[in-house]
Amino acid sequence: MKLYKVESDYQTDKKNHPIKNALTRESKLTIIKLVLSAIFLVLAMNDSFADSVSIGLYLIAFAIIGGEIVVNAIKNLFKGEVFDENFLMSIATIGALIIGQYPEAVAVMYFYKVGDLFEDIAVNRSKRSISALLSVKPEFATIKDGAKILVVRPDQVKIGQTILVKPGEKIPLDGKVILGQSSVDTSALTGESMPREITIGDDALSGSINQAGVLQIKVNKIYDDSTVAKILDLVQNSSKRKANTEKFITRFAKIYTPIVVAMALVLALVPPLFFQGEWNNWVYRALVFLVISCPCALVISVPLSFFGGIGAASKQGILVKGSNYLESLNKVNTIAFDKTGTLTKGQFSVTNVNPQNISKNELLEIAAAIESNSNHPIAQSIVAAFDKEITSTIDNYKETAGYGVSAMIDDQPVIAGNYKAMKANGIDVDESSDVGTIVYISRNGQYLGNIVIADSPKSDAKNAIDSLKKRGIKTVMLTGDNKVIGEDIAKKLDLDRVYTDLLPEDKVKIVDKLRSDSNSKVAFVGDGINDTPVLTQADLGIAMGGLGSDAAVDAADMVIMSDEPSKIAKAMDIAKKTREIVVENITLALVIKILFLLLGAVGIVGMWQAVFADVGVTIIAVLNAVRLQLKKF
Repeated sequence: MKLYKVESDYQTDKKNHPIKNALTRESKLTIIKLVLSAIFLVLAMNDSFADSVSIGLYLIAFAIIGGEIVVNAIKNLFKGEVFDENFLMSIATIGALIIGQYPEAVAVMYFYKVGDLFEDIAVNRSKRSISALLSVKPEFATIKDGAKILVVRPDQVKIGQTILVKPGEKIPLDGKVILGQSSVDTSALTGESMPREITIGDDALSGSINQAGVLQIKVNKIYDDSTVAKILDLVQNSSKRKANTEKFITRFAKIYTPIVVAMALVLALVPPLFFQGEWNNWVYRALVFLVISCPCALVISVPLSFFGGIGAASKQGILVKGSNYLESLNKVNTIAFDKTGTLTKGQFSVTNVNPQNISKNELLEIAAAIESNSNHPIAQSIVAAFDKEITSTIDNYKETAGYGVSAMIDDQPVIAGNYKAMKANGIDVDESSDVGTIVYISRNGQYLGNIVIADSPKSDAKNAIDSLKKRGIKTVMLTGDNKVIGEDIAKKLDLDRVYTDLLPEDKVKIVDKLRSDSNSKVAFVGDGINDTPVLTQADLGIAMGGLGSDAAVDAADMVIMSDEPSKIAKAMDIAKKTREIVVENITLALVIKILFLLLGAVGIVGMWQAVFADVGVTIIAVLNAVRLQLKKF
């Protein structure tokens, strides 16, 4: 089979569009060859033709189905690649033709191409699954050219052009703001919940989400340097990162193939020369031995199994950069998580309303009214929690940095701010012990209660931790947040351990310590630039890629495109199943090969049985690998 297919043709189409067709052009051509060759083979086996005509029809059938293989074998000889599958197939089938075994010669090539077709379909299925991941990334950019507004693909934008980004849109390319100001969500880039205010002259990073005003950005990086292009490049090159099992099988095949060729020569020459054996008989056995010995099933089954595993992972929105990382996942026994944007949503929301001598709804309405004039994320979260039309009259609005805001609400003085704001205005209040950012509210000098705003766990975070614990995985959280917030999230999610108030270099040290404890294999899960050092340092780095930073995606070994931590457990299930199928395929290939080699050497099996021993096992291995993509995880 075409081993190069599995190792290097792991890519989407040249325009980076998702692959839609089930069959490649090459697969369709193979089907046409199979049909034509079958027609000539059936005609050749018809007894109504003269022998010379039948032989001619056999040769036509052979040329159609096997001509390319023979040509490749000759080309590879000049490249120094002698003992490959093309050489073995060519020498065995040409030898069969020479000794008059025409049907067998055509059959060997025919079923070899059938196996080739199965492999192409399996590989393309995986490529389609992986290329579909790109749909979650920015698909367009809006160019402003004078008075013209053009919507184009990001790869059509050139450096120096100006793009428009409206509220709610993702910034598709890196650049500098030349007009407008806005608040942009950069949590994927920095690991911080707080949006960043940008204005003229500031850098706008691709992957950030514009939350407020319209921005005009002058592009300073082309599409090839964007997140989408980088991920695509990782997809294309993922098969270059081989698992240890693949490397062993490749080395094994390079030693195994010359040995079996030498054994076939011994089988063909020694009995006739030294034991008066019949030349045709022993040469035929040697050719059968060559067909059986072709290491296709063994060499193809392992990378194709990992390829199937990578494809199955991609269907779950998990990008695995190489089979070695999929294999490594089976060895991980400790997983460390970043907090913000990884286990938590990375955005503010109201988690509690604590009124005093007033109803919850009334307190929330007063707070929403005074905060409605602010673009601050905390203010917006309060307004969003009220989620009703604000009818109050608001006058004399004032914002005091580091304290809060004040205004006349329906002709009554209202203050909303932190504990310091209450004390500064002589409001008698006890400091809240709730976890999160506390907004205290007063009216006419009287304390009305407080509202708690915090970053809450993702909806599937608890399920993610529970699933990992069931698999015997130790869970740890590493966060730059303070001890109170960090321990609160850790308690809610039932993590085994939490480390707080950490700088990026502190996270690296802790991961090193975790690795040294009982020789643990540690994976780290993060999403921001600040997580890049530890993603690189861990035995396995996993990035949240839906809104994750370019740096985190580049540094990681696996990327969860949907930002769901629960996908880690699914990735582990896929890795485990992949390993099982690899072991099954290796065992099947070796057992069948050894058995048929022995039977072929003593003349019990012929060329037809040899075909099934070689191609049959290969097809079974391919179908077994494809099971990964059909299985529901």
